[in-house]
Amino acid sequence: MSSLEITVLSVASLLAGAINAIAGGGTILTFPALLAFGMPAIQANATSTLALLIGIVGSTYGYREHMPAARVWIKKFGVVSVVGGFLGAVLLTRTPNDAFEKLVPFLLLFATVLFMAQNAFRRLAAGEAAAAARGTRHGTLALVLQFFVALYGGYFGAGIGILMLAAFGLMGLHHIHEMNALKTVLATLINLVAAAYFIFAGLIEWPQAIVMTVGSTVGYFTGARFAQRIPQQRVRQIIMGIGLAISIAMFWKQFLG
Repeated sequence: MSSLEITVLSVASLLAGAINAIAGGGTILTFPALLAFGMPAIQANATSTLALLIGIVGSTYGYREHMPAARVWIKKFGVVSVVGGFLGAVLLTRTPNDAFEKLVPFLLLFATVLFMAQNAFRRLAAGEAAAAARGTRHGTLALVLQFFVALYGGYFGAGIGILMLAAFGLMGLHHIHEMNALKTVLATLINLVAAAYFIFAGLIEWPQAIVMTVGSTVGYFTGARFAQRIPQQRVRQIIMGIGLAISIAMFWKQFLG
């Protein structure tokens, strides 16, 4: 790796770790950064997943007080999340690199739109939770939704937390901290099993992964420490702008360049 690549990947992963600690959406930065230095899209996706894993796992600590209340749901949806995440990772390895590169602009745009709409998804989750609390909890539908969220998570991953919050309302959850605790644990399971499979499949570019793991870890703990001092709306606006700009650039490169 050149000194420029090390610098760019370090900065991108540090920012991604901080963004994940504050608002989520760090993949929108790390994945394109790897692509920019010529890494094939599938390897870039796998390497980005591993690089951000420590921050995702560490974030479960922040919700430790709410884990007992979320434990019953973790038991119900943990297996579905692991299976879906594994199958998504397998599906990625079965996708030709050229085909995946053509999907990249759509995946990035989808993740960015999800990020932009996360407040609406939170309101939807709260509304569904209130309705579910009054009646049937739609357990089967929630299981199916979680499976497809996990499948997408293993395949690409950006935005799965936002999708899960919307689905959790169908489970009857209404406490936002418990919902976030459940989301964090299930996202950890999805990313752990996907990263393990990517390692097994030999898709990880280790020099870049090590540099970005260090950067994302520093960024995560810095972001977690100062999260309350940073206007989250401003952070979201910056991420949305970056995501849209990268999506447009990717569409231009793939279809117009």
